[in-house]
Amino acid sequence: MTQDSAAVPAGPQDRFATLRFEREAAAPLDVLWEAWTAPAARAVWAAPSPAVTVAFLEADSRVGGREVSLCKIAGQPDIRCECGWLALQPALRSVNYEVVSAEGETLSIALVTADFSGDAVRSRLVVTVQLSAVAKDMAAGYREGFGAGLDNLAAVAERTMLLQRVIRAPRSVVWGAWVNPETLPQWWGPDGFSCRTDRIDLRSGGEWVFDMIGPDGTVFPNHHLYHEVLPEERLGYSLLWGENGPKHADAWASFEEWDGATKVTLGMIFSTAAEFQNAKGFGAVELGHQTLAKLEHFIQPR
Repeated sequence: MTQDSAAVPAGPQDRFATLRFEREAAAPLDVLWEAWTAPAARAVWAAPSPAVTVAFLEADSRVGGREVSLCKIAGQPDIRCECGWLALQPALRSVNYEVVSAEGETLSIALVTADFSGDAVRSRLVVTVQLSAVAKDMAAGYREGFGAGLDNLAAVAERTMLLQRVIRAPRSVVWGAWVNPETLPQWWGPDGFSCRTDRIDLRSGGEWVFDMIGPDGTVFPNHHLYHEVLPEERLGYSLLWGENGPKHADAWASFEEWDGATKVTLGMIFSTAAEFQNAKGFGAVELGHQTLAKLEHFIQPR
């Protein structure tokens, strides 16, 4: 949104607007949907430009849940955005309300409808914003800010790796195996790999510094930084190349009750398209599925 829009009230001629945005991504439909709805992914693409920092105060992407964020630009008032989820039809449609305010004054209220289509290769998103503006120039601000955010979304979807597995065990059991510092290193990693932990603290603000050791003895240093731990629902963390090394991905794991079982979703947004392609090239998708299979076998040994 434009930061100066709070200064002047909207006139009758620019109080209401219907805006339409279309974006396509060279990414599977389920990946685009996850990038649109997963809080960890939304935190990556939400800022319309590098000059804007978006801080998330709440994030609950369920019907009836809400997301509250602050857009920050140096020297200007914070813009508060409250998003409430009204409908979520996976890979088909989402509907949410959005209230934008600054310094306690409401700037606009909008109904946002997102329609999805596509296949396993390409996907398309059409977003319709029905805007009721209190402040002047909010429609122009939406066109610029929302449009830039959706450009980011398409780029993020194209470098996102998504792995899913339904595990026949209660969510509390699956969650417990993931966040227990004694058990996580026992199953983490592809077939034939083991973990050697330096230190581990699986809490928000915690970290896991460890080496992955391959079947041939090759050592791969890793550092996970945890910034969100919502019990039995999701983890959000960053992946670094070795202790305090460069970040190569933002990741999340979510846990959903699924007909008496647990659906685990592991998402990774690689920092660059090149890193994403390199990861795919060395078989990261297959290795990731092996890791989730090891989790299942750890919980339910055969």
